[in-house]
Amino acid sequence: MGSLGYLKNSTMVCAPLMAESVEQMLKDMRKAKAEGADVVEIRLDCIKGFQPQTDLQILLRNKPLPVITVFRATSEGGQCDAEYKTRLDTLQLAKELGSNYIEYELKVASDLIREGKFHQSSRSKTIVSSYINAVNSSKEELSELVARLQSTGADIIKLVLDADTITDTAKIFHLLPHCQVPLIAYSTGERGLISQILGPKFGGCLVYGSIEGKMVPGLPTLSSLREAYEVECIDADTKVFGLVSKPVSHSKGPLLHNPTFRHVGYNGVYVPMLVDDLKEFFYIYSGPDFAGFSVGIPYKEAVLDFCDEVHPLAQSIGAVNTIVRRPKDGKLIGYNTDCEASITAIEDALGIRGIINGEALSSPLNGRLFVLVGAGGAGRALAFGAKSRGARVVVFDIDLGRAKSLANDVSGEAYPFEDLSSFQPENGAILANATPLGMHPKTADRIPVPERTLKEYRVVFDAVYNPRKTRLLKDAEAAGAIIVSGVEMFLRQAIGQCNLFTGGKAPEDFMREIIMEKF
Repeated sequence: MGSLGYLKNSTMVCAPLMAESVEQMLKDMRKAKAEGADVVEIRLDCIKGFQPQTDLQILLRNKPLPVITVFRATSEGGQCDAEYKTRLDTLQLAKELGSNYIEYELKVASDLIREGKFHQSSRSKTIVSSYINAVNSSKEELSELVARLQSTGADIIKLVLDADTITDTAKIFHLLPHCQVPLIAYSTGERGLISQILGPKFGGCLVYGSIEGKMVPGLPTLSSLREAYEVECIDADTKVFGLVSKPVSHSKGPLLHNPTFRHVGYNGVYVPMLVDDLKEFFYIYSGPDFAGFSVGIPYKEAVLDFCDEVHPLAQSIGAVNTIVRRPKDGKLIGYNTDCEASITAIEDALGIRGIINGEALSSPLNGRLFVLVGAGGAGRALAFGAKSRGARVVVFDIDLGRAKSLANDVSGEAYPFEDLSSFQPENGAILANATPLGMHPKTADRIPVPERTLKEYRVVFDAVYNPRKTRLLKDAEAAGAIIVSGVEMFLRQAIGQCNLFTGGKAPEDFMREIIMEKF
């Protein structure tokens, strides 16, 4: 277990600002400060009709917090066609007017060094940056580039990778600890998101976060960096856990797991991990720092091939939703916490479970028809759980072969997905959706169950937890069914995961409070 008193790191949190007017830029500066930024990066090339002499004076004399000034040409990813000399003169003016940091592209800095103009006395610190495609760059080539950046004598150097996969992002984590000067390094896009959150762990001197209402692809919000991830408390000893999924943007796991880690005094952080290739991912992220993973759509079945050992329940189900790296030997151990989480949620909605006079009460699922839609990882957990309680399972899936395979494993029946629209359930049946239909942002979708049949179901369960009440659940509730949100399953499986991740007992009441407040 970690300690509640671990030291805060010195990583700064920066908000990149790209307003089109000076007035809006100042408003965004104040907003960034209120949301927890330590510094802002102002992109002068984004300001329409920019007038250096007047606009810079207004911006820098009224700045509410330290400023990094950037003036980038279109050829360098900026939004301005200003001439080379105009941009240099503008940056020089920004130095004279008191900008705390001035950023130069490596080529520009190299030109200034040749002309003997780079190191002029100034109160401003210099940042020299390079933007590069990570796919075609080896670790050795990136190390050479970092050496070139360092050779400029800049106060801070910056390396931005255009990453196609989350495994490209890992190259940054190898560079950060070995740099001789402060280094800002990150990958762009959703697959590079973890490079912002984990920068403090590996020694990054600055991470970026967007202000509310002005999201930047691949960047967390300032509020999430400060509140959900609490990046100031991430250090070299922080253990990393994450959701391995595709897509991953819907996940609310960080809102639950991170506060829970802090509540129990465990030095860990939970991050979303958009993974395209499981084999490559587990090969690259194989160190002890990456201590465990949740597994989401569509990998709960495929991930078994990458576990060194699988718990018997998960093995029988054929799906893993939790992986823990065993500290003593680094082996990956797979578990399934979905099964009991989903089934107990449905049972509790139906009626009392327990023991009377020393005898176990029969599950309220015993003998009922259990109509399952979706035969993927979550569906398999539901099917095996229902079978273990004595239910009769019927499986629908767009892949009939997959449906038949699952039905065979639980002595059930299988039908094509399209037959769901004409299926007539018996009165008192259970309906469980284990597909992504209805998940944010496509909240208008739902599985094609005729509304006339919804009244036949005693309970309707939806594994989707974002939104909390899906369209399917709204329609089922209107028809008189008892509804069970995926949020309840999410909470219960997360409690099981927390036990496995930390090796302790999860604070169930605390986690439920978070669910009620945040979900």
